[in-house]
Amino acid sequence: MSDRGTTGRRPRLEDVAAAIGMSPSSVSLALSERPGPSEETRRRVREAADRLGYRPDRTASLLARRRTRLLGVMLDIRSPFHAELVEDLHHASAGRGYELVLSTVTAERDERRAVETLLDFRCEALILLGPAGAIPHHQLPVVVIGKQSGSDFDVVRAADDLGVAQAVAHLVELGHRDITFIDGGKGPIAALRRRGYRTAMRDQGLADNLHIIPGGHDERAGARAAQALLDSGDLPTAVVASNDMCAVGLQDAFTRAGVQVPEDVSLVGYDNSTLARLAHIDLTSVDQDTTQLAKHAVEAAADRLENGRTTTEEFVLTPHLVVRGSTARPR
Repeated sequence: MSDRGTTGRRPRLEDVAAAIGMSPSSVSLALSERPGPSEETRRRVREAADRLGYRPDRTASLLARRRTRLLGVMLDIRSPFHAELVEDLHHASAGRGYELVLSTVTAERDERRAVETLLDFRCEALILLGPAGAIPHHQLPVVVIGKQSGSDFDVVRAADDLGVAQAVAHLVELGHRDITFIDGGKGPIAALRRRGYRTAMRDQGLADNLHIIPGGHDERAGARAAQALLDSGDLPTAVVASNDMCAVGLQDAFTRAGVQVPEDVSLVGYDNSTLARLAHIDLTSVDQDTTQLAKHAVEAAADRLENGRTTTEEFVLTPHLVVRGSTARPR
């Protein structure tokens, strides 16, 4: 049981030392697993620490080191895709002996503030997930997931234009010709996916059928796009959305309006997020392979930190389409 409640403060190393009649330096040595103390001494120290509820001050320990071995990750808390990436980043970083510090972008917290937090924690390198703004210039290495190459940072991304092309090719193979694209809004990722749609439609001989509806990154954008299509009175037989959240919003709006997916309109998303895999959504979607994205990002950061690499690199991975129940042959 912890003694914190009776003392009103967090137990310190000195408290553990006093409880078993040892010096604070000996207790620190035993808890750090460094050579010296016997196994019996280590056992006594651990038991006393557990009894008192003592936990080492990790922040102070990191400040005392020359290296923190912390990788700072900036993510958008509203993105299921980013959540999956973070899980894979944790696994990849642990394999290289690093830990993550997470800093979130929200509706009220911008990318600049998120990065400043990571710098305050003395992160050795930054991994930025899908940044929309300019990449910050700092002395420490920066790896960006989901942005095209730059002169001052490494990039790990999927070939988004090829991913959209796979979606279009799948729909054409099913017999669709009237294929609309729901745009992802501003940013380099959205621009690449938009370009991929245009190129794929031309390559399929469907240049006259090009139709792009303004969209965005969330369900509300998808719902607005669905309403625009419903108001037009001329629904396409298939829709490719720039990401899964947009696709889910569109699917929900269609369902409420009595339009069935895929019976009336086939639908393809992008990211193959946890949303796409839900049974009642069952969304055909483009998978970017978060495991490989995370692995390459951590390796790029570690390479800079451990080997002193100064040249920038870009790792482009080929996505693949995962076919589910939201696509079918047109009526």
